[in-house]
Amino acid sequence: MSYGTAASACRALLVRDFSLVWRRRGDALNPVLFAVMVVVLFPFALGPEPTALARIAAGTVLVALLLAGLLSLDALFRSDLEDGSLEQLVLSPHPLPLLLACKIAVHWLTTALPLLLVAPLLGELLFLPRPVLPVLLAALALSTPLLSLIGAVCVALTVGMRRSGMLLALLVLPLYVPVLIFAAGACNAAQQGLPVLAPLLWLGAGLALALVLAPLACAAALRISLS
Repeated sequence: MSYGTAASACRALLVRDFSLVWRRRGDALNPVLFAVMVVVLFPFALGPEPTALARIAAGTVLVALLLAGLLSLDALFRSDLEDGSLEQLVLSPHPLPLLLACKIAVHWLTTALPLLLVAPLLGELLFLPRPVLPVLLAALALSTPLLSLIGAVCVALTVGMRRSGMLLALLVLPLYVPVLIFAAGACNAAQQGLPVLAPLLWLGAGLALALVLAPLACAAALRISLS
């Protein structure tokens, strides 16, 4: 199989998935609206004191974006399973991990990237200190693709089950916690004037490892789920 053939298959898959997202673009905005609503409710619960809100701003934004990402995670392979295209991907002569990496990239670009873009607004709503904002964006840029890769493996394990939403949440959340800890640790260090490089490097290392292993694990899990 030539490189050009695999590249053509990836290009066709990307065009198809982006077209499907565009047709359901209203659904793609649901995670953003959910994150905004979660962040807006915190001042009502804790009071409008800027100092108190600034202290929890970074962690609140991280948790809100994490929970918002879970809303669209179950749909990663669901529509492909229902229309039969998922089986065609598995039976395709092209490398399945490469095709799944393209689908995960589309999922990140259409769900996590809008959340990343709206993060500065969410930080302003909670009086996030200005020096912490670049660190928060860097942590999100490293953690959101890592969360998408981890979530894709869990989705592949449960895609053949009906009403797998609760099981998926139970599988995903324990794996998300270390990512959240390192991302929040970087933001807390920036807020206290401490070095932030170490937790960001750990996130980068996890992302590099997941970029290699997650598509392979996702392909193996899909073959098991569909067998």
